[in-house]
Amino acid sequence: MKKIFLPFRSTKNTHSLLMAFLLVLLGTFKTFSASAADDKSVIGRWDLTVQMGDRMAPSWLEVKLSGIKTLVGYFVADGGSARPVAHVQVTDGRIHFAIPGQWDTNTRYMEFDAVIENDLLKGTITSTSGAKYAFTGVRAPLLKRTTAPAWGKPINLLNGKNTDGWHASGTNNQWTLINGVLTSPQSGSNLMTDQKFDDFKLHIEFRYPAGSNSGVYLRGRYEVQVEDNAGKEPSATYFGGIYGFLTPNEMAAKPAGEWQSYDITLIGRRVTVVANGKTIIADQIIPGITGGALDSKEGEPGPILLQGDHGPVEYRNIIITPAK
Repeated sequence: MKKIFLPFRSTKNTHSLLMAFLLVLLGTFKTFSASAADDKSVIGRWDLTVQMGDRMAPSWLEVKLSGIKTLVGYFVADGGSARPVAHVQVTDGRIHFAIPGQWDTNTRYMEFDAVIENDLLKGTITSTSGAKYAFTGVRAPLLKRTTAPAWGKPINLLNGKNTDGWHASGTNNQWTLINGVLTSPQSGSNLMTDQKFDDFKLHIEFRYPAGSNSGVYLRGRYEVQVEDNAGKEPSATYFGGIYGFLTPNEMAAKPAGEWQSYDITLIGRRVTVVANGKTIIADQIIPGITGGALDSKEGEPGPILLQGDHGPVEYRNIIITPAK
């Protein structure tokens, strides 16, 4: 069979069409490249500070790539737990997402709008009530340690007489020391140490009545949940969890009314939690601050904070061993 060659005739119109096609293709490539650059710049973890009236509230955001183009994330407000963000949109350098409320009954979504300027995240958060709050954000530190810590001497954080060395976070201070037991008989203020710590090992014992809830905040930023959850399946928001982030490998809680204990080691972001003699979280990375944190300054030392606004609770034998 003979091969038949059809001559291609180069015409002025053909050249014009070809050039137009190339220009469109180039423009599309440039647009995609710019979009990809914008997307990449927001990826990571951000420590946020929100101006809410007369107070500065901590918040946190993580943005990461899902697949080849979709940005997703997690968001922590000044209260509650980490919430998933299904889609973080980046358009012409502007970052936006919306998520439903968590502990309120409003049907309106919370909206987040921001830009990046000089590697700072700046923008507004519109709450489910419609109120707008300005915020700024910095990239969260990695908190990696290059050497193993050398531990100092253990410090008993209770003096056996009174609450000296501690202070309440609010005006309704219900905490007292009774026979060596730090007691919060009813909901009121949280209590924190005057002293601040970086890396440490902490032993703490606690007891609560049925249905009660408290928490131990490490550096005042990462809550280890203390709650009456005996017999339930483990959860990141139940007993022993790093609230909203890390789920224990088993439910180690005893029944309400019994004394229980945590032995917690915090090195940078790495945490180990031993509850009632069982290792339930082993050397895991805490992604960011949890709801109710004092601030979002993750690179700084912070206090031990005991939650006292969710019901009665008692603590005793609080011994911390800081890194040198």
